[in-house]
Amino acid sequence: MASFKVGSKSEVFHLSGHTWLCSTGLKPDVMIQVQDQTFHLHKKLSSAKPLSQLVLLSFMTFPVDQTHSCSLAKFCYGARIGITAENVVSLRCAAEYLQMSENYGDANLIYLTESFLNDNVFTNWDDSIKALESCEHKLIPLAEELHIVTRCISSLAIKASYAEDTTTSWNGIQTKSTSGNWWFNDVSSSLDISMYKRFIKTIESRGVKAGIIAASVTHYAKRSLPLLGGSRHCGSSSSEEGTNHGDDGIYYSNDDQRSLLEEIVELLPSEKCVTSTRFLLRLLRTSMVLRASAVTQENLERKIGVQLDEAALEDVLIPNMGNSAETLYDIDSFQRILDHCMLTCDSSCYNNVGEKQIMVDDHSLMPITKVASLIDGYLAEVASDENLKLSKFQALGAIVPEDVRPMDDGIYRAIDIYIKAHPWLTKSEREQLCMLMNCQKLSLEASSHAAQNERLPLRVIVQVLFIEQMRLRTSISGWFFDTDSNNDDTSGKSHTLEGDSGNANMVMNETMKERVYELEKECTSMKQDLDKLVKTKEGRSFFSKLFGLRSKTKTSPGDEDGVRKE
Repeated sequence: MASFKVGSKSEVFHLSGHTWLCSTGLKPDVMIQVQDQTFHLHKKLSSAKPLSQLVLLSFMTFPVDQTHSCSLAKFCYGARIGITAENVVSLRCAAEYLQMSENYGDANLIYLTESFLNDNVFTNWDDSIKALESCEHKLIPLAEELHIVTRCISSLAIKASYAEDTTTSWNGIQTKSTSGNWWFNDVSSSLDISMYKRFIKTIESRGVKAGIIAASVTHYAKRSLPLLGGSRHCGSSSSEEGTNHGDDGIYYSNDDQRSLLEEIVELLPSEKCVTSTRFLLRLLRTSMVLRASAVTQENLERKIGVQLDEAALEDVLIPNMGNSAETLYDIDSFQRILDHCMLTCDSSCYNNVGEKQIMVDDHSLMPITKVASLIDGYLAEVASDENLKLSKFQALGAIVPEDVRPMDDGIYRAIDIYIKAHPWLTKSEREQLCMLMNCQKLSLEASSHAAQNERLPLRVIVQVLFIEQMRLRTSISGWFFDTDSNNDDTSGKSHTLEGDSGNANMVMNETMKERVYELEKECTSMKQDLDKLVKTKEGRSFFSKLFGLRSKTKTSPGDEDGVRKE
């Protein structure tokens, strides 16, 4: 740490109560009152303009404390004082306040403190940090007027901008490659939010990458916001007390944290994916606990929406913080996030795309496909909530196009859980709910479950069975086609390969036996499901209407006339 000594005399003052007396024994003719301290000086001292003009001075608004006031008095007497990074701002402001310029003495305090700032503080990272830390509230106006704060922040920004994964330091010296985040802890622990905002704006103007800025803001937020802890339900209990303490042991009111969070959100870069989606969701959850402004929450929801494909299910399950919470989780917030997500998605990525194309590993479709999977998982988690309205469930399930989902097992699972948790749903409502899924996109396991699911509408069960029957026919046709092809290949073999062909035929026969067994098993299962349906009252009514309608449509008008004639 840089330090500079001025003056040559030893101690010339001693403290008596609240009064500083000169040790020279001379009778004082000037008294200076600084807050509750009084200094007895002499008018012959001319380093400060006010001291050469007045006899009694009362500096109740003096910008420095008693310790630095004593240093000023010592300087006027030529006593030895030290100028350091911790006191140079106070001494510079006091010197300006007392007009201690070259007009009232060579090498006066304004000149000495300015030289120390330029030569020692602004050229050193640690000393610039210490100088900013020393800027107390009452010093800020004068320090701003003298551009001390601006110059300190600019010096820090220059050094931080050169530190972005480079081997050249800010002063041009070649160094070992260091990470661009070495300065995160210093600025987050030393700068208040107003200075930190100015620092971020300065390094942003110097072209520092958005990813580095986002990482710094994230670090600052985690250190400054006690409620932004690792707990998933952070602040739910402590928020009732109105205060929380941070890493520094200081207690922060919820109002202070709310204001701090809102300013931090404004500092986040607008670029997509430079800020972690998980961190944004934690910020959103904390903003709800602190009752942050609607603008702040909307800003966070929009940022989350544009990169929702990177979110994890556990992070989007945000507890409902409303006073009259109807549901366990905040469904409305997730709906708004999805709305922002769909607005930013390029419609050409998924519109008019067939199912076969979706199954292909197309990177342009991956984000929206991930979002669809996230929605299915979210619906499965919230479906058991009895207070979740059918309209909200349907709105979430239908927000992505049908072709986006490669498989509909996830949405089927969510629908099944919802119907089970809401047994009072009417037949019409259950049928309407099942329209969210495409039975043709159910896996074999899901289809088997749906075919035996008594909670589903009968029409849906029949549709599942019909699709399974079609799959079975296709499978059988494919089996016969494979058999014919293998026979043709075998007949065309050379006699010299008869031994190898015989072994291949044995393996093929075993494979065919296994497939026949599986098909027979599947046929038996389908037959049992149909028998169960027919035995139910609803099933008999449904099938009688179905087959009655078919028999009528198959009867021609000519046949009806023939019957009448007989």
